[in-house]
Amino acid sequence: MDKLSVHHVGIVVSDLEASLEFYRDTLGLSVADEFTLSDDGIGTAIGVDGVSGDFVHLEGNGARVELIEYDPTGVDSRADAINGLGAKHVGFAVEDLQEFYENLPDDVEPLSSPQPVEIGTSILFFRDPDGNFLEVVEA
Repeated sequence: MDKLSVHHVGIVVSDLEASLEFYRDTLGLSVADEFTLSDDGIGTAIGVDGVSGDFVHLEGNGARVELIEYDPTGVDSRADAINGLGAKHVGFAVEDLQEFYENLPDDVEPLSSPQPVEIGTSILFFRDPDGNFLEVVEA
């Protein structure tokens, strides 16, 4: 059996254009691919009859983030806190976290300012337009 490798991290969003703008313009990811899936294959694969999805794949230094807007949408399952069971986040890295923090748009509200942690780096958490948790680590 072949060893697995990570292909992408998928995030379901409510407004693909608004999320694309955020991930591209605020986080600096570049668009690698855009497509729609609406055949029986996607519905069978995810267990939702008659579903379609608009997808955007974004690249960031070798990591791929997949944004998906489904029709119909499912039940909202966002976590209220980052430490809640089932909570998820996507982690990104930058060289200068303080500079990244200072250049965040006014409508992005971090959970705190960048915080040093005992493993020798600093971290910053905030949410995307749909309330999904994102982390930026100083690398």
